[in-house]
Amino acid sequence: MSGSTIVVLTALDVEYDAVREKLRNPRLHRHAQGTRFEVGRLEGGRCRIALGLVGKGNQSAAVLAERAIHEFSPAALLFVGVAGALHSHIALGDVVVATHIYAFHGGTSEDDGLKSRPRVWEVSHGADQIARHVARERAWTASGRAKHRRPKVHFGPIAAGEVVLNSRISGHADWIRRHYNDALAVEMEGAGVAQAAHLNRSLPVVVIRGVSDLGDGTKEATDRERWQPRAVANAAAFTAALAESLTTDEADHRRPETTGTTGSRQMDDTVRNIAKDNARVGVQAGHVHGGVQLSTDKAAQADPSAALADLIARLEQARDAGVIDDDTHRAARAELDDAREALHATPRNMGAVTLALKKVRGLVADVAALAAEVASVLGVVRNLS
Repeated sequence: MSGSTIVVLTALDVEYDAVREKLRNPRLHRHAQGTRFEVGRLEGGRCRIALGLVGKGNQSAAVLAERAIHEFSPAALLFVGVAGALHSHIALGDVVVATHIYAFHGGTSEDDGLKSRPRVWEVSHGADQIARHVARERAWTASGRAKHRRPKVHFGPIAAGEVVLNSRISGHADWIRRHYNDALAVEMEGAGVAQAAHLNRSLPVVVIRGVSDLGDGTKEATDRERWQPRAVANAAAFTAALAESLTTDEADHRRPETTGTTGSRQMDDTVRNIAKDNARVGVQAGHVHGGVQLSTDKAAQADPSAALADLIARLEQARDAGVIDDDTHRAARAELDDAREALHATPRNMGAVTLALKKVRGLVADVAALAAEVASVLGVVRNLS
Protein backbone atom coordinates (compact mmCIF):
# COMPACT_ATOMS: atom_id res chain seq x y z
CA MET A 1 0.00 0.00 0.00
CA SER A 2 0.99 3.62 -0.53
CA GLY A 3 2.56 5.58 2.27
CA SER A 4 -0.24 8.13 1.94
CA THR A 5 -2.74 5.64 3.40
CA ILE A 6 -4.27 6.60 6.76
CA VAL A 7 -5.47 3.75 8.96
CA VAL A 8 -8.66 4.54 10.88
CA LEU A 9 -9.78 2.11 13.59
CA THR A 10 -13.02 1.98 15.58
CA ALA A 11 -14.37 -0.19 18.39
CA LEU A 12 -18.14 -0.18 17.77
CA ASP A 13 -20.27 -0.72 14.67
CA VAL A 14 -21.86 2.72 15.05
CA GLU A 15 -18.38 4.25 14.96
CA TYR A 16 -17.34 2.16 11.95
CA ASP A 17 -20.48 3.12 10.03
CA ALA A 18 -19.93 6.84 10.69
CA VAL A 19 -16.48 6.69 9.09
CA ARG A 20 -17.53 4.35 6.27
CA GLU A 21 -20.20 6.83 5.16
CA LYS A 22 -17.39 9.23 4.27
CA LEU A 23 -15.62 6.81 1.91
CA ARG A 24 -16.11 6.68 -1.85
CA ASN A 25 -16.60 3.13 -3.15
CA PRO A 26 -14.88 1.30 -0.26
CA ARG A 27 -13.50 -2.09 -1.25
CA LEU A 28 -12.94 -5.13 0.94
CA HIS A 29 -9.37 -5.97 1.95
CA ARG A 30 -8.87 -9.33 3.67
CA HIS A 31 -5.93 -9.88 5.98
CA ALA A 32 -4.33 -13.32 5.85
CA GLN A 33 -5.50 -14.02 9.43
CA GLY A 34 -9.13 -13.19 8.68
CA THR A 35 -9.36 -9.54 9.74
CA ARG A 36 -11.40 -7.51 7.28
CA PHE A 37 -10.65 -3.92 6.37
CA GLU A 38 -12.34 -1.63 3.89
CA VAL A 39 -10.23 0.71 1.80
CA GLY A 40 -11.53 3.78 0.00
CA ARG A 41 -10.94 7.45 -0.64
CA LEU A 42 -12.65 10.22 1.23
CA GLU A 43 -15.57 11.76 -0.65
CA GLY A 44 -14.37 14.95 -2.30
CA GLY A 45 -10.78 14.36 -1.18
CA ARG A 46 -7.65 12.46 -2.10
CA CYS A 47 -6.90 10.70 1.18
CA ARG A 48 -6.95 6.90 1.11
CA ILE A 49 -8.45 5.38 4.27
CA ALA A 50 -8.01 1.81 5.49
CA LEU A 51 -10.88 1.28 7.94
CA GLY A 52 -10.99 -1.46 10.55
CA LEU A 53 -13.15 -2.61 13.48
CA VAL A 54 -11.20 -3.79 16.56
CA GLY A 55 -13.91 -4.34 19.19
CA LYS A 56 -13.87 -3.13 22.79
CA GLY A 57 -10.79 -2.96 24.98
CA ASN A 58 -7.15 -1.99 24.81
CA GLN A 59 -5.86 -5.52 24.21
CA SER A 60 -7.79 -6.21 21.01
CA ALA A 61 -7.15 -2.64 19.87
CA ALA A 62 -3.38 -3.12 20.26
CA VAL A 63 -3.32 -6.44 18.41
CA LEU A 64 -5.38 -5.25 15.44
CA ALA A 65 -3.62 -1.88 15.32
CA GLU A 66 -0.33 -3.78 14.96
CA ARG A 67 -1.91 -5.90 12.22
CA ALA A 68 -3.18 -2.82 10.35
CA ILE A 69 0.19 -1.05 10.58
CA HIS A 70 2.05 -3.98 9.04
CA GLU A 71 -0.60 -4.53 6.38
CA PHE A 72 -0.86 -0.95 5.10
CA SER A 73 2.36 0.84 6.21
CA PRO A 74 0.29 3.98 6.88
CA ALA A 75 1.39 7.58 7.23
CA ALA A 76 -0.64 7.83 10.45
CA LEU A 77 -3.08 5.90 12.63
CA LEU A 78 -6.33 7.46 13.83
CA PHE A 79 -8.72 5.95 16.37
CA VAL A 80 -12.30 7.24 16.29
CA GLY A 81 -15.12 6.60 18.70
CA VAL A 82 -17.24 7.77 21.59
CA ALA A 83 -16.20 8.55 25.16
CA GLY A 84 -17.55 9.79 28.47
CA ALA A 85 -16.69 13.34 29.53
CA LEU A 86 -14.99 13.88 32.90
CA HIS A 87 -15.40 17.67 33.20
CA SER A 88 -18.51 19.82 33.22
CA HIS A 89 -17.34 22.26 30.55
CA ILE A 90 -17.41 19.47 27.92
CA ALA A 91 -20.86 19.07 26.38
CA LEU A 92 -22.56 16.13 24.73
CA GLY A 93 -21.57 16.02 21.06
CA ASP A 94 -18.25 17.80 21.58
CA VAL A 95 -15.04 16.27 20.24
CA VAL A 96 -12.02 15.46 22.40
CA VAL A 97 -8.62 15.04 20.74
CA ALA A 98 -6.09 13.30 22.97
CA THR A 99 -2.82 15.09 23.66
CA HIS A 100 -1.91 12.27 26.08
CA ILE A 101 -3.29 8.77 26.64
CA TYR A 102 -3.24 7.50 30.22
CA ALA A 103 -3.43 3.75 30.88
CA PHE A 104 -5.17 4.37 34.17
CA HIS A 105 -5.38 0.80 35.47
CA GLY A 106 -1.65 0.49 36.11
CA GLY A 107 -0.74 0.20 39.80
CA THR A 108 0.62 -1.87 42.66
CA SER A 109 -1.37 -3.21 45.61
CA GLU A 110 0.39 -2.76 48.95
CA ASP A 111 -0.53 -3.04 52.63
CA ASP A 112 -1.38 0.63 52.83
CA GLY A 113 -3.46 0.66 49.69
CA LEU A 114 -3.33 0.75 45.90
CA LYS A 115 -0.56 2.88 44.45
CA SER A 116 -0.71 4.31 40.93
CA ARG A 117 1.92 3.39 38.36
CA PRO A 118 1.15 5.82 35.55
CA ARG A 119 1.86 5.04 31.93
CA VAL A 120 1.32 7.67 29.27
CA TRP A 121 1.74 8.15 25.53
CA GLU A 122 1.92 11.64 24.05
CA VAL A 123 0.69 12.64 20.59
CA SER A 124 3.43 13.59 18.13
CA HIS A 125 4.09 17.31 17.80
CA GLY A 126 3.41 17.39 14.05
CA ALA A 127 0.08 15.54 14.29
CA ASP A 128 -0.97 17.73 17.23
CA GLN A 129 -0.20 20.91 15.28
CA ILE A 130 -2.19 19.73 12.26
CA ALA A 131 -5.16 18.69 14.45
CA ARG A 132 -5.23 22.10 16.14
CA HIS A 133 -5.12 23.81 12.75
CA VAL A 134 -8.09 21.74 11.55
CA ALA A 135 -9.98 22.65 14.73
CA ARG A 136 -9.28 26.37 14.27
CA GLU A 137 -10.49 26.38 10.68
CA ARG A 138 -13.89 24.98 11.74
CA ALA A 139 -14.68 23.91 8.15
CA TRP A 140 -15.07 20.30 9.31
CA THR A 141 -18.26 21.10 11.22
CA ALA A 142 -20.14 21.58 7.94
CA SER A 143 -20.44 17.79 7.67
CA GLY A 144 -21.33 17.16 11.31
CA ARG A 145 -24.82 16.31 12.54
CA ALA A 146 -25.27 18.42 15.65
CA LYS A 147 -28.72 20.04 15.41
CA HIS A 148 -28.62 22.66 18.14
CA ARG A 149 -25.03 23.84 18.43
CA ARG A 150 -21.75 23.54 16.65
CA PRO A 151 -19.57 21.04 18.48
CA LYS A 152 -16.41 22.28 20.15
CA VAL A 153 -13.04 20.56 19.95
CA HIS A 154 -11.16 20.07 23.22
CA PHE A 155 -7.49 19.10 23.38
CA GLY A 156 -6.24 17.30 26.45
CA PRO A 157 -5.45 13.94 28.08
CA ILE A 158 -7.78 10.95 27.80
CA ALA A 159 -7.89 8.07 30.29
CA ALA A 160 -8.10 4.56 28.79
CA GLY A 161 -9.01 1.53 30.88
CA GLU A 162 -10.88 -1.75 30.71
CA VAL A 163 -14.21 -0.75 32.26
CA VAL A 164 -17.10 1.48 31.24
CA LEU A 165 -17.21 4.37 33.70
CA ASN A 166 -20.78 5.46 34.48
CA SER A 167 -20.45 7.08 37.90
CA ARG A 168 -18.91 10.11 39.54
CA ILE A 169 -18.60 8.45 42.97
CA SER A 170 -17.42 4.90 42.21
CA GLY A 171 -13.96 3.59 43.08
CA HIS A 172 -12.80 3.94 39.47
CA ALA A 173 -14.11 7.51 39.31
CA ASP A 174 -12.26 8.39 42.51
CA TRP A 175 -9.07 6.72 41.21
CA ILE A 176 -9.10 8.75 37.99
CA ARG A 177 -9.94 11.97 39.85
CA ARG A 178 -7.06 11.50 42.30
CA HIS A 179 -4.37 10.32 39.88
CA TYR A 180 -5.44 11.58 36.42
CA ASN A 181 -7.52 14.62 37.24
CA ASP A 182 -6.55 16.48 34.05
CA ALA A 183 -8.10 13.78 31.85
CA LEU A 184 -10.96 15.22 29.79
CA ALA A 185 -12.63 11.94 28.86
CA VAL A 186 -12.55 8.21 29.56
CA GLU A 187 -12.58 5.33 27.07
CA MET A 188 -11.32 1.77 26.53
CA GLU A 189 -9.01 1.49 23.49
CA GLY A 190 -6.64 4.46 23.25
CA ALA A 191 -3.80 2.98 25.32
CA GLY A 192 -3.60 -0.17 23.21
CA VAL A 193 -3.52 1.76 19.95
CA ALA A 194 -0.92 4.20 21.29
CA GLN A 195 1.34 1.35 22.42
CA ALA A 196 1.14 -0.38 19.03
CA ALA A 197 2.02 2.85 17.23
CA HIS A 198 4.87 3.58 19.65
CA LEU A 199 6.43 0.18 18.95
CA ASN A 200 6.30 0.81 15.20
CA ARG A 201 8.92 3.55 14.91
CA SER A 202 6.68 5.98 16.81
CA LEU A 203 4.05 6.11 14.06
CA PRO A 204 1.89 9.24 14.49
CA VAL A 205 -1.35 8.28 16.25
CA VAL A 206 -4.30 10.51 17.11
CA VAL A 207 -7.29 9.44 19.21
CA ILE A 208 -10.48 11.37 18.43
CA ARG A 209 -13.53 10.90 20.63
CA GLY A 210 -17.07 12.23 20.39
CA VAL A 211 -18.66 12.79 23.79
CA SER A 212 -21.77 10.61 24.07
CA ASP A 213 -22.22 10.61 27.86
CA LEU A 214 -21.02 12.49 30.91
CA GLY A 215 -19.74 9.54 32.96
CA ASP A 216 -22.17 10.43 35.74
CA GLY A 217 -24.71 7.60 35.82
CA THR A 218 -26.85 8.95 32.96
CA LYS A 219 -25.35 6.80 30.18
CA GLU A 220 -28.53 4.77 29.64
CA ALA A 221 -30.52 7.98 29.21
CA THR A 222 -28.07 9.52 26.76
CA ASP A 223 -27.90 6.25 24.81
CA ARG A 224 -31.70 6.26 24.51
CA GLU A 225 -31.49 9.81 23.21
CA ARG A 226 -29.12 8.49 20.52
CA TRP A 227 -26.15 10.56 21.56
CA GLN A 228 -23.75 7.84 20.42
CA PRO A 229 -24.43 8.23 16.67
CA ARG A 230 -24.64 12.01 17.02
CA ALA A 231 -21.34 12.24 18.90
CA VAL A 232 -19.46 9.85 16.65
CA ALA A 233 -20.72 11.67 13.53
CA ASN A 234 -18.95 14.77 14.82
CA ALA A 235 -15.80 12.77 15.60
CA ALA A 236 -15.88 11.18 12.14
CA ALA A 237 -16.26 14.58 10.47
CA PHE A 238 -13.23 15.91 12.34
CA THR A 239 -11.29 12.73 11.54
CA ALA A 240 -11.97 13.08 7.81
CA ALA A 241 -10.68 16.65 7.82
CA LEU A 242 -7.63 15.63 9.87
CA ALA A 243 -6.83 12.66 7.60
CA GLU A 244 -6.98 14.90 4.53
CA SER A 245 -4.67 17.43 6.19
CA LEU A 246 -2.22 14.71 7.26
CA THR A 247 -2.10 13.42 3.68
CA THR A 248 -1.48 16.93 2.32
CA ASP A 249 1.26 17.49 4.87
CA GLU A 250 2.98 14.24 3.87
CA ALA A 251 2.81 15.22 0.17
CA ASP A 252 4.31 18.62 1.00
CA HIS A 253 7.24 16.91 2.74
CA ARG A 254 7.87 14.75 -0.32
CA ARG A 255 7.63 17.69 -2.73
CA PRO A 256 10.97 18.58 -4.30
CA GLU A 257 12.34 22.05 -3.75
CA THR A 258 11.91 24.24 -6.83
CA THR A 259 13.13 27.59 -5.57
CA GLY A 260 16.23 28.76 -3.79
CA THR A 261 18.83 31.48 -3.55
CA THR A 262 22.50 31.42 -4.26
CA GLY A 263 22.99 31.54 -0.51
CA SER A 264 21.25 28.19 -0.07
CA ARG A 265 22.68 26.36 -3.09
CA GLN A 266 26.18 25.27 -3.85
CA MET A 267 27.32 26.58 -7.22
CA ASP A 268 30.19 25.21 -9.29
CA ASP A 269 31.81 26.18 -12.56
CA THR A 270 29.93 23.65 -14.69
CA VAL A 271 26.62 24.38 -16.47
CA ARG A 272 24.43 21.30 -16.87
CA ASN A 273 21.47 21.29 -19.27
CA ILE A 274 19.20 18.25 -19.12
CA ALA A 275 16.99 17.37 -22.09
CA LYS A 276 13.98 15.08 -21.65
CA ASP A 277 12.01 13.14 -24.27
CA ASN A 278 12.65 14.58 -27.76
CA ALA A 279 13.91 17.97 -26.63
CA ARG A 280 17.29 19.29 -27.70
CA VAL A 281 18.96 21.83 -25.45
CA GLY A 282 21.86 24.05 -26.36
CA VAL A 283 23.78 26.23 -23.94
CA GLN A 284 21.49 28.62 -22.02
CA ALA A 285 23.69 31.04 -20.11
CA GLY A 286 24.77 34.64 -20.21
CA HIS A 287 28.32 33.76 -19.25
CA VAL A 288 29.95 30.36 -19.38
CA HIS A 289 32.93 29.56 -17.17
CA GLY A 290 34.35 26.06 -17.03
CA GLY A 291 32.87 23.00 -18.70
CA VAL A 292 29.43 22.40 -20.21
CA GLN A 293 27.65 19.05 -19.72
CA LEU A 294 24.64 17.89 -21.79
CA SER A 295 22.55 14.85 -20.85
CA THR A 296 19.16 13.33 -21.58
CA ASP A 297 18.30 12.01 -18.09
CA LYS A 298 17.69 8.46 -19.30
CA ALA A 299 17.31 7.17 -15.75
CA ALA A 300 14.34 9.47 -15.08
CA GLN A 301 12.71 8.39 -18.37
CA ALA A 302 12.98 4.71 -17.42
CA ASP A 303 11.33 5.02 -14.00
CA PRO A 304 7.54 5.53 -14.25
CA SER A 305 7.14 5.60 -10.47
CA ALA A 306 9.52 8.54 -10.18
CA ALA A 307 7.84 10.24 -13.14
CA LEU A 308 4.41 9.88 -11.50
CA ALA A 309 5.72 11.17 -8.16
CA ASP A 310 7.20 14.20 -9.90
CA LEU A 311 3.93 14.82 -11.76
CA ILE A 312 1.96 14.66 -8.50
CA ALA A 313 4.33 17.23 -7.00
CA ARG A 314 3.85 19.50 -10.04
CA LEU A 315 0.07 19.16 -9.67
CA GLU A 316 0.26 20.20 -6.01
CA GLN A 317 2.40 23.21 -6.94
CA ALA A 318 -0.11 24.24 -9.60
CA ARG A 319 -2.95 24.06 -7.09
CA ASP A 320 -1.02 26.02 -4.46
CA ALA A 321 -0.13 28.68 -7.02
CA GLY A 322 -3.77 29.04 -8.10
CA VAL A 323 -3.04 27.81 -11.63
CA ILE A 324 -5.73 25.13 -11.33
CA ASP A 325 -8.86 25.22 -9.20
CA ASP A 326 -9.66 22.85 -6.34
CA ASP A 327 -12.17 20.76 -8.31
CA THR A 328 -9.69 20.17 -11.13
CA HIS A 329 -6.97 19.38 -8.60
CA ARG A 330 -9.12 16.82 -6.77
CA ALA A 331 -10.18 15.07 -9.98
CA ALA A 332 -6.64 15.00 -11.41
CA ARG A 333 -5.12 13.84 -8.12
CA ALA A 334 -7.64 10.98 -7.87
CA GLU A 335 -6.67 9.82 -11.38
CA LEU A 336 -2.96 10.03 -10.57
CA ASP A 337 -3.45 8.03 -7.37
CA ASP A 338 -5.36 5.41 -9.39
CA ALA A 339 -2.50 5.35 -11.91
CA ARG A 340 0.00 4.79 -9.12
CA GLU A 341 -2.08 1.92 -7.73
CA ALA A 342 -2.30 0.30 -11.17
CA LEU A 343 1.44 0.74 -11.62
CA HIS A 344 2.19 -1.04 -8.36
CA ALA A 345 -0.36 -3.82 -8.91
CA THR A 346 0.80 -7.37 -9.53
CA PRO A 347 0.95 -7.68 -12.50
CA ARG A 348 1.24 -4.06 -13.59
CA ASN A 349 -1.87 -2.72 -15.33
CA MET A 350 -0.22 -0.36 -17.80
CA GLY A 351 -3.47 0.10 -19.71
CA ALA A 352 -5.12 1.55 -16.61
CA VAL A 353 -2.10 3.78 -16.02
CA THR A 354 -2.28 5.11 -19.57
CA LEU A 355 -6.04 5.72 -19.37
CA ALA A 356 -5.72 7.61 -16.08
CA LEU A 357 -2.96 9.82 -17.49
CA LYS A 358 -5.05 10.60 -20.57
CA LYS A 359 -7.86 11.75 -18.28
CA VAL A 360 -5.43 13.95 -16.37
CA ARG A 361 -4.16 15.43 -19.63
CA GLY A 362 -7.73 16.38 -20.52
CA LEU A 363 -8.34 17.92 -17.11
CA VAL A 364 -5.26 20.17 -17.27
CA ALA A 365 -5.33 20.87 -21.01
CA ASP A 366 -5.73 24.61 -20.36
CA VAL A 367 -2.40 24.71 -18.53
CA ALA A 368 0.17 24.15 -21.24
CA ALA A 369 3.16 23.48 -18.99
CA LEU A 370 1.29 20.96 -16.85
CA ALA A 371 -0.25 19.25 -19.89
CA ALA A 372 3.26 18.90 -21.33
CA GLU A 373 4.40 17.24 -18.09
CA VAL A 374 1.53 14.74 -18.37
CA ALA A 375 2.44 14.04 -21.98
CA SER A 376 6.03 13.41 -20.92
CA VAL A 377 4.95 10.85 -18.33
CA LEU A 378 2.64 9.23 -20.88
CA GLY A 379 5.68 8.80 -23.10
CA VAL A 380 7.56 7.07 -20.30
CA VAL A 381 4.65 4.70 -19.68
CA ARG A 382 4.14 3.90 -23.35
CA ASN A 383 7.79 3.01 -23.72
CA LEU A 384 7.32 0.34 -21.04
CA SER A 385 4.04 -1.04 -22.37
